[in-house]
Formats: sequence, structure tokens, C-alpha cells
Amino acid sequence: MSPGLVHIVDDDPAIRDALGFLLRSRGVRSRAWESGETFLAAPAAELGCVVLDMRMDGLSGIEVLDALRARGDDLPVIFLTGHADVPLAVEALKKGAFDFVEKPFNDNQLVDTVIAALERAAAARRHSRDRDLVATRLASLTPREREVLQCLVEGRLNKQIADQLGVSMRTVEVHRSRVFEKMGVRNAVELVAQVGPLAAEP
Repeated sequence: MSPGLVHIVDDDPAIRDALGFLLRSRGVRSRAWESGETFLAAPAAELGCVVLDMRMDGLSGIEVLDALRARGDDLPVIFLTGHADVPLAVEALKKGAFDFVEKPFNDNQLVDTVIAALERAAAARRHSRDRDLVATRLASLTPREREVLQCLVEGRLNKQIADQLGVSMRTVEVHRSRVFEKMGVRNAVELVAQVGPLAAEP
């Protein structure tokens, strides 16, 4: 099964049914919504992506995208468009839509696009979790350990760190060991790779 859930938002029941069947045939889970209003009014959407019709009664696809982004929801959105809607779809891409697929769509093209959107969403979630983990580990450091970490990230040697902080080499070695332990790394190279720009944040 592909990661995440595909939210199909289309006011045409035949399209909703066809898309649901198509996605199931490729092992992709989906849930259908009859309008943008019902989709937006539901509890927070399960993580995944949205396949969204550009033209619907009530809220248009663009308006649904705007509403998602206004509330901080960054689910990847794939628009289903007619030929006349291509300029609108291009505008949607500028607003952060993942892609658009013209009707009548090629089944394989659509599913491949959906899977790519799900994979991007999953990668974004992993990145967010990794950042949160690193931030939590950084928060566990004492002020002195944070100073030592910053020096390590800058590539300073133990003697240079000792001189800069006005402490003994032995003290630096102790702090260095604690930093590695708390950050879950074995050496300075792993530390730099894990921490990156977060080290410079307050």
C-alpha cells in the first residue's frame, strides 16, 4: 500500500467512483468528498494528498486550495482540469499546487502523479519529525554543552575550544562526550550532518 490517503474532491459521483476504483486497483487508499465545503468542514484530513476538481458547484478548486493554505495545511494538491482550465491550473501551481492532470486523463499518468505526491508528503513528514527530534536533543544540552557543540560545528579542535571558552582540555573532552551522547552521534562529522543550521538557532 502507498503511504497516506488520497482525498478525492469532486462533485461528480461518477468521477469519484471511477477514481476510487482506479486507485484501489493500484493499492492506493482513498476517500471521496462530494464538495470542497464538506472536505474542508471535516476534522483534520488524514495525511496524504488531494485530487481536486478545478470546477465544482460551490467552492471552486482554487478556493479550496486557498482555504487549505490559509489554515496552514500543506497537503499536496493535484488538480483535475478541462482544457479550458489550464491557465487556472498554472495559476494554482504558482500557489503551491503539486500538479494538474487534464481530463480525460490517462489512468497510469494520474496514479503515478498521485503516488509521487504521496511520496513527497511522506518525505516532508519524515523531515519534520527529524527536525523535531534534533530540536528536542538540542534543548537537552546545557548552555556550556551548547557552546561546545557550536564550536564543533564550526570545525574547531579541542585545544581551540578550550582556549575560546577559557576551560581545560579535559573539561572540553567531557562536554564533547556528553554532546555526542545527547545528540546520538559518534563523532563531529555525524554531529554536523545531523544538526546543520539548527545549531545556530537560539
